[in-house]
Amino acid sequence: MSTLDVLSAATRLQQQDQPYALVSVLRVQAPASAKPGDKAVVTADGIVHGWIGGGCAQPAVLRTVKNALADGVARVIRIAPAEAGGMRELDDVLEFGMACHSGGTLELFVDPMLPRARLTIVGDSPLAAALAGLAPRVGLPVTVVAHGADAARFPDAVRVVASDEAADVAPAVGPGSFVVVATQGRRDLQGLRAALALGARQVFFVASARKAQVLKAQLVAAGCDAAAVDAIVAPAGQAIGAQTPEEIALSVLAAVVAARRAAAAPAAVPAAPAPAPVEKPVIAPLPEMPVIKGSCCGGT
Repeated sequence: MSTLDVLSAATRLQQQDQPYALVSVLRVQAPASAKPGDKAVVTADGIVHGWIGGGCAQPAVLRTVKNALADGVARVIRIAPAEAGGMRELDDVLEFGMACHSGGTLELFVDPMLPRARLTIVGDSPLAAALAGLAPRVGLPVTVVAHGADAARFPDAVRVVASDEAADVAPAVGPGSFVVVATQGRRDLQGLRAALALGARQVFFVASARKAQVLKAQLVAAGCDAAAVDAIVAPAGQAIGAQTPEEIALSVLAAVVAARRAAAAPAAVPAAPAPAPVEKPVIAPLPEMPVIKGSCCGGT
């Protein structure tokens, strides 16, 4: 099984926006069926293509791949003879116990490959046009969803869906994108329903807090999932005093970028506990000394 075959399988998953990990064998201590340089494409469901060792190693690999796909952090793992199921952290290596009869040791590198972040813009407003032109400049491919949308109005968009019906939008867009509803008073409820149908990573609604509250209540009353409606971010955007469509687009895009990077941010280090207060010893006052007359400064 050649490396090119493995990379071809990885490319297919990348084109389909499917998350996976490229797992490579770094070191081997015989006896083991894998050798350094062996590779496999592994999803959360298992090995798709390639070879990285026998069945004893696969539970540890699959467990590590699921964690790596969840947080996007690469890992080095060692699978060595020990009690099955045990795991310990040695510096920057995770070591898993493997109670197999072979007795070999494998060291592997697990590199998560997550789908590219995408932006779906719902609406055919001046703000939507400005946002569709700006987002690709920060690496966000854009899909525009709007009733009767003209593709010529959005030259930088990868795809323009000229319908905001949920039944039409969901198959065309697919899940996992960030969604900005920029309808600005034109088919607001319809646009919000379409956004909720997309299985988005996060939905932003460009509207005032009062307007968003009213429309959210209408969505819930119409039977939309209350938790999904409550998760809609509104007002959208960072507070930069934006006024023009282009400035508002910049503000909203800043919020999308912040959400995009939030998952990759390192976990906050907990503050060290405050030291226990040290009791100061109580020192009795010195007795008053008599004044010796005739001294140079009247001291004691």
